[in-house]
Amino acid sequence: MVKVLDFIIYWCIILIPFFVAIAPAPANIFMGLMIAAFLAKKIIKKEPLIIKTAINLPLLFLFIITCVSLVHSINYRDSFKGGIGRLAYDIFVVLIMASEIKERKHLIKIAAALFAGVALVSIDAIWQVYSGKDFIRGYGTIANLGLVRATASFKDANTFGVYLSAIAPLIFGLTLFYFKMPKKIFHLFLSALALLGIALTYSRPTLLAIYLIFIFFAIVKKKKVMLGGLIVLAIIAPFFLPNSVKDWAKEVDYNPVRFMCNDDRIAIFRNSANMVKAHPIIGVGANTFMKNYKKYKENPEYRGIVTSDYLYAHNNFLHMTAEIGFLGLFIFIWLLFNLFKEAAKIYKSLQDPYVKELSLVLIACLISFLINGLTESSLYYSRVAIIFWYLIGLLLSLKKFAICPAK
Repeated sequence: MVKVLDFIIYWCIILIPFFVAIAPAPANIFMGLMIAAFLAKKIIKKEPLIIKTAINLPLLFLFIITCVSLVHSINYRDSFKGGIGRLAYDIFVVLIMASEIKERKHLIKIAAALFAGVALVSIDAIWQVYSGKDFIRGYGTIANLGLVRATASFKDANTFGVYLSAIAPLIFGLTLFYFKMPKKIFHLFLSALALLGIALTYSRPTLLAIYLIFIFFAIVKKKKVMLGGLIVLAIIAPFFLPNSVKDWAKEVDYNPVRFMCNDDRIAIFRNSANMVKAHPIIGVGANTFMKNYKKYKENPEYRGIVTSDYLYAHNNFLHMTAEIGFLGLFIFIWLLFNLFKEAAKIYKSLQDPYVKELSLVLIACLISFLINGLTESSLYYSRVAIIFWYLIGLLLSLKKFAICPAK
């Protein structure tokens, strides 16, 4: 029975990221199956559920403050199901990943599934722009500033961009710093597909996140030529922007904040700040931001913008502070501090070249997700939020490879 449960956990870990690229339902089914198999295994073997990681304590406190935030919740059902329940789900994913990944060949299969997901949706995006509909779910493109933006199997271009920005650095990093010929040729093709998919989103935060990740790679790997090329790219890129984008940049007075965020997002930020001011310590309640938003809208709003009554904050940190207060935000920053501190230790201690480079690119993936989250509430989009916690668990699992090199 334990062998059957191990088999289920092993393959669920591989399949989850691939099915996130297709649709939320199958990904959620595999996550539920993985958690059920893990719990059953622990009960049968009479083992403790929790393994020690560098982020256990902040995870515990994050869960506690999420529960405490119910004090101000206007909808207990939403707070329990989409707030507390979802966080518990995510914590299980982190701990299962950190515990159950034990072999180098498992890591290779996981990476292959991540590669396959990015390749699939990038090809889907190309087809969608060409034909008008994606071939996975039948979604159409969207248009902004006269630009046709791909969404692939996601509901909007920005969420698609969040997905790509969280996983594509894995392909870019391993292609640049690990794979040798002839495998490098194949992975260069995958990298080109991913870059094209990113470009077709026309998502500014996604493009910024990927650009900064290449800067990160150049600095960490001490690639001076690469860093110089990226600086030159930043200088000449504005000259190659579509005319509609250039015109719009002029309309916003070349203000970088207005250019990156749009006036509507700035209006949302200001309204969200009003929510934070009303309940600064423990927030308005987990998973109730959207239902509270209308009450905190300015009148009139920023630059005459009229925002919807039911919105996300479009910033992970602002959204989090509004729902679980500054206490929750502090705990999350503590979690990130411990995570990246541990990640640096793991990277320095690894000997296996593949696992070492994998640890570096996973750090890049998480940084990219967080950068994109400055203008998106990506931690609150259930379709892509799981990728963040999945990558954390995958990164933490690499610690055991430093103690016992690749099998």
